[in-house]
Amino acid sequence: MNLSTSVILATVFASILLSALPRLGRKMDLEQWSVGDRAFGTVFVFLLMAGESFTTFTVLGASGFAYGHGGAVYYILAYECLAYTLSFWLSPVIWRYAKQHRLVSLPDFLRQKYESRTLGALAALVGVVALIPYIVLQLKGMAIIVSTASSNALSPTTGILLGAAAITINVLLSGVHGSAWVSSVKDIAIVLLVVFLGIYLPRHYYGGIHAMFASVEAAKPGFTAIAPTGFSSVWFASTIILSTLGFFMWPHVFAATFTSGSVATLRRNAILLPAYSLLLALVFFVGFTAVGVVPGLAGAQADLSLFKLAIGAMPAWFIAILGSAGALCAIVPGSMLVLTTSILFSRDLVGAVDPARSDRFTVSLAKIAVPVIMIVCVTFALSGSQTVVALLLMGYNFVTQLAPAFFASLSKRNPATTKGAICGVVVGVLSVAVISLTGSRTSTLLPFIPDSLRDINVGIVALAVNVCAFVLVSFLDRLMPASRKLAP
Repeated sequence: MNLSTSVILATVFASILLSALPRLGRKMDLEQWSVGDRAFGTVFVFLLMAGESFTTFTVLGASGFAYGHGGAVYYILAYECLAYTLSFWLSPVIWRYAKQHRLVSLPDFLRQKYESRTLGALAALVGVVALIPYIVLQLKGMAIIVSTASSNALSPTTGILLGAAAITINVLLSGVHGSAWVSSVKDIAIVLLVVFLGIYLPRHYYGGIHAMFASVEAAKPGFTAIAPTGFSSVWFASTIILSTLGFFMWPHVFAATFTSGSVATLRRNAILLPAYSLLLALVFFVGFTAVGVVPGLAGAQADLSLFKLAIGAMPAWFIAILGSAGALCAIVPGSMLVLTTSILFSRDLVGAVDPARSDRFTVSLAKIAVPVIMIVCVTFALSGSQTVVALLLMGYNFVTQLAPAFFASLSKRNPATTKGAICGVVVGVLSVAVISLTGSRTSTLLPFIPDSLRDINVGIVALAVNVCAFVLVSFLDRLMPASRKLAP
């Protein structure tokens, strides 16, 4: 057993022990397990929400996307900063309403706003469908990190199973509390590593960041800028819009808002988080550095660019630390994702059928669902070859279909009806499903569209169809005589 293998295994075991600490002397009812009894302070709320910035996506996906697609990677930085800025106004509204009605999930929120269990159940189903590829992303990231850092002493399959076991145990032990505690270690470690690698690797291989950009530009003119076609400015802008609108539609991000103890805590985090996200630029530098140093990484292999560079420049003990921090980047967000998925299933899907079930039954059912969810995700993770970013964008396309219904519900006079909201979500999700299954592009879906718009993100096309159905059905529903309307 080499050094990296020992350190990674020790880190995974330590994460399980650390996640067990919050359970000591604490009764884990539904609110404690899922939203921390709405009592988290600035630090823990920050760690739970910042976890969206630093996952396996940070260690692998962002650098791999920079390596494979150049300047298109800047969309990640843009949408995160915009989403966190939006949270300054959005999060307090969500939190106040949720606290007033004792809500613990996004489907809960929509069910209460539209007074419709059907819409709540539909939102839960969409959330589960969107979260599955996101959990798979964490497991695939774990596989790459563990196998690469251990010099293949641990296989990718072992990495997936190790991550799945740690996530399952962490969630079952103490729910959101465990994620917050382990995240405190993960974020400190990964931020220090990102800052170091983002500055050191360009200096090591090129002599500095400026020299790195100059070298990449000389070898591939225009590579670090927005491309004229494909991942063009139209794709760039539409993907930022899609991702910003969809950011708070992720059920785990929505649920993280509920853990706060006050509005002031949420606003402090909204001020800090955009600056925190800027650290992602250093991950991009690593991907750009790899372009000239380890050429030829194609497809999903691009996600290996950060580790390929680090292994060539750093001693074994450093790779061991990097591997262990990367493993935490899979375990911590993965735990939040699985926790949220299990609650969506038990409380918002099963609960929609039988709302009289007690909170104790809901927690018990959610805990039973945790290993089942992990088995499904492990099955998907062991097959397929999608890149980390491709998996993330697939999830965004699904979850963003909840945005029209959600944002309409925030207005004092909601322009949407329950039927309109339901039809919009259904049509939007079906559109995403068809697009995903057929691998269609906007140019094939809409051959009549002007050439300048052919690179628009297909998720925007599905969202546009959603909005059209949403508006049309709401309009017709309001015209219908009250005597002919059916209860939602």
